Amino acid sequence: MRMLHIGRALAPALVTAVLAVDAHGAAPAYPSKPITIVVPYSAGGSSDVLVRMVAKHLGDAWGQNVIVDNRPGASGMIGAEGVSKAAPDGYTLLGTTSSYTGTVAVRKKLPFDAEKSFVPVAMIGKAPQILAVHPSVPAKTVKEFVTYAKKNPGKLTYSTSGTGGNNHFAMALFGSHAGVDLRHIPFKGIAPAVTALASGEVDSVIASQSALLPMINAKRVRLIAVTSPEPSELVRGLPAIAKSGVPGYEYYLWWGLFAPAGTPADRVQALNTAINKILGTPEVKAFLEKQGAEPTPTPAAKLADLLPREIKRYREIAKSAGISPQ
Repeated sequence: MRMLHIGRALAPALVTAVLAVDAHGAAPAYPSKPITIVVPYSAGGSSDVLVRMVAKHLGDAWGQNVIVDNRPGASGMIGAEGVSKAAPDGYTLLGTTSSYTGTVAVRKKLPFDAEKSFVPVAMIGKAPQILAVHPSVPAKTVKEFVTYAKKNPGKLTYSTSGTGGNNHFAMALFGSHAGVDLRHIPFKGIAPAVTALASGEVDSVIASQSALLPMINAKRVRLIAVTSPEPSELVRGLPAIAKSGVPGYEYYLWWGLFAPAGTPADRVQALNTAINKILGTPEVKAFLEKQGAEPTPTPAAKLADLLPREIKRYREIAKSAGISPQ
């Protein structure tokens, strides 16, 4: 009777084990169900646009739905925290940007370990940003913008996707290098931040070309310069900030995918290989170029120290730009 009782207790576990393998006795191939990529920013921003592009091509390649789930808030930390607590099985990913490491660099405390909660999966691309102003601002060059800002200390405003994001770091660093006092107006995402610029609610922004593109096409913003140290082929016709009024200024942003720590290495590798293949296609290269970015296929092994390295770099930038931890 005791043996019978034990057998009954073990039966559900045995059924589960049987169901977990296919007809050949192997675990189901990955992926065997839909994948969700959490974008911790509002729809329409550069992260959202680029992650959706990767999701579509990944879904087509694997024959599985790849769902993009926007969870904005707290400068990207709400969505990141959610992914940090997800099952490390390769079915929930974080699609974020260098804004993540910037935000972490200026937070005194977070409800998760910002460096150890994730493993890098793949890099999507990198790009310089663009300094843009509302057409009402009487400046068409970097020198004119700096001169006008110095004549009106504390009056010129700039919008960002949130405190500690790429846009905040880029403009704070600009203000530090140029010696100007600009007033920060944070928004919940870069899309509303750019909309605020186009409407004249704020005077300026530093943002990616993909985020600015709708307002560029509508001729509602004026582009001044790029944040790369030299003029960029990605944004033709614009000078570099460093070469046109603010020597030494340089800022790049990147986009990447991450998985919860503990995700099996073979699944990380499968994602990395598939995404790198996608980034090498002419169609995707053309799409990224149109968005003002260049594909950055990178082996998973070379991404291992990305988060600690980038967080350290952003803390150094925060210190030099006077962004205090919150």
